[in-house]
Amino acid sequence: MRTWCQTFYPANMKSNNLAKRTEYDVFNERLSLALCHRTKAEVSAILGVNPRTLRRWEVRQSRPEYHALDAYNRNLQRLLPFSQNENDSGSFRFIDLFAGIGGIRAAFEEIGGACVFTSEWDSYAQKTYAENWSNSHRIEGDITKIDVLDIPDHDVLLAGFPCQPFSIAGVSKKNALGRAHGFHDETQGTLFFDVCRIIEAKEPRAFLLENVKNLVSHDKGKTFSVIKRSLEDLGYNIYYRVIDGAHFVPQHRERIMIVGFREQVAFDFEAQSLPAKGQRTMKDILHKTDGSEPRLDHDGERFFDHKKNRVQPKYTLTDKLWEYLYNYAEKHRAKGNGFGYGLVYPDSVARTLSARYYKDGSEILVYQGARKNPRRLTPRECARLMGFPDSFRIPVSDTRAYKQFGNSVVVDVVRHVAKAMRPMLEVEVLQPELPLRRGTNT
Repeated sequence: MRTWCQTFYPANMKSNNLAKRTEYDVFNERLSLALCHRTKAEVSAILGVNPRTLRRWEVRQSRPEYHALDAYNRNLQRLLPFSQNENDSGSFRFIDLFAGIGGIRAAFEEIGGACVFTSEWDSYAQKTYAENWSNSHRIEGDITKIDVLDIPDHDVLLAGFPCQPFSIAGVSKKNALGRAHGFHDETQGTLFFDVCRIIEAKEPRAFLLENVKNLVSHDKGKTFSVIKRSLEDLGYNIYYRVIDGAHFVPQHRERIMIVGFREQVAFDFEAQSLPAKGQRTMKDILHKTDGSEPRLDHDGERFFDHKKNRVQPKYTLTDKLWEYLYNYAEKHRAKGNGFGYGLVYPDSVARTLSARYYKDGSEILVYQGARKNPRRLTPRECARLMGFPDSFRIPVSDTRAYKQFGNSVVVDVVRHVAKAMRPMLEVEVLQPELPLRRGTNT
C-alpha cells in the first residue's frame, strides 16, 4: 500500500518515523480527535458525507476512497484545535516557509522555539529536511496553493523567500534572456506577496525574512520600498540590516535580514556586536589530512578516505576542466576583467557559495599544490561553510547537495539575529495587552 510519506516525498526517500504512517492512519487519527471535539453532524457536514458513512469509517467497517483522503484530512485538520496536532513544547511557536534544508529553523529551535508548520516546494530539499528535523506535521509543498486556514497560529513567521529575482546573478541572467525580474517575475518575485497573505491572516507577533543584499538596491530601491511599505501597512515595525557571513564563517555572503514586530519593542540589531571578519578561515572547514578528520557514520567514506587521509579523488578537477577554467580566467584578466575561478588556501575567506557550484566549482577551488589540480569542496565542507554541524545528514546526491547548500542561509547569521529577537519573544513580552488592530474603532 502506498504510504503517507510517498505521497509527498520521492519513493526512495528515507523518512523519519512519523512519516511512515499511512494516509489512512492520519485520517483515522484526525477523525477520532475531531469526534472528541465536534458532533457527528458537524463532522459529517464538513466532510460532505452521510452520518451513516461517517459511522462506518469511525468503527473501521469501511474507509474513504484513497483519492479523497487528502481533502478529508485537510478538512478534519480545520476542526481540531492546533494544539492537538502540533508541538507546544517550545516557549514560542514558529512556521518555516521556503524552508530549504532548515537553516533558519536551526537557529530558532536553539533559542527555544517550536516549529509547527513547514513549507518547501522542492522534493529533494524536503528529503534533506525530513532527514534532519523531527516533525509532528508533514512538509507542505507549493506555498501559493496553501490555504491560510491550514496554517496553525504561531508567534513567529520565518521565510527565506526566493532570492533569484533580486540577486545580482539572477537579474543578469534574466536580462540576458529577456525575462522579467523582481516583482515582474511571474513565478518567484510575487512569492513575497504570499508571505504577506499569511502575515495578514495569522498576525504573528514577529517575523524574520531573509534575502540577498541586492534586494535593497534592486530597481533603484523601488523593490525594497514596496516590500517595506507592504509590511508596514500590515501593522508591523520594520528593522533590517545586511550582514556578511564572513563574520562567522570563512565565506563572504551578504544577506539582508528583515525583522518585524507587531508591538512596539526595543529591538536593536546592535544589541549584540558582530565578530570581526576573517577570524575563521578555510582551514576550519576543510577536511583534515593529518589523521584528525572525524569519522561520521552517516557519511562513511563518501567524501573522505580515512584510510589514506585524503579527500576522495573525484573532487579533484580533471585536466580538461582545469585547463578550460585557467584559460578562461587568463583571457578575462588580459582584458582587465575580474572574471575567473577563485582559488582558496587554508588562511583564505572564500567567495559566495552559489547554487550553481555543482557545474564546475569555479568560485571556490581548493589549492592542492603546484603539481596537482585544485579540487571542489565536498558537500560536507559546504555544509560546514554554511554553519551546519557535522551531525547534519546529507541524504541526496552531490549535485543536489551543492544546490541546497548554495541556496541555504549561513546558520550562524540567523542565530545572531535570533538571539537579538529572543528577549522580545519571551512569555512576559508576548502576553501584554495588544495594540489596536487594523480596522478597529475601539
